[in-house]
Amino acid sequence: QAQLVESGGGLVQPGGSLRLSCVGTRSIFRIYAIDWYRQAPGKEREVVAWISGSATNYADSVKGRFTMSTDIAKNTVYLQMNNLNPEDTAVYYCAAKQYGRIDYWGQGTQVIVSS
Repeated sequence: QAQLVESGGGLVQPGGSLRLSCVGTRSIFRIYAIDWYRQAPGKEREVVAWISGSATNYADSVKGRFTMSTDIAKNTVYLQMNNLNPEDTAVYYCAAKQYGRIDYWGQGTQVIVSS
């Protein structure tokens, strides 16, 4: 059984928006913090949004455009992505983190920003 499942990716035009979802088990959300990563073609995986203590942090490249939120009742973490540009094209992953270590990855959801 997958611990984390992403959805919501797709093809969007530059300037458009998408909302990604990461659904997990109740036990995952009880124990782990959920972060968002992405991996563009030919590049290393990079963190996009992450929890540190009580704060949510964002990579400089997405700050002001992406927002991470949580619906605990639905065991779901969202990544709202606005004003998308072609550089945001990547496979997006959610990850369960504890004590700075990623224990679980989702399967990823593809985001393509193109006109």
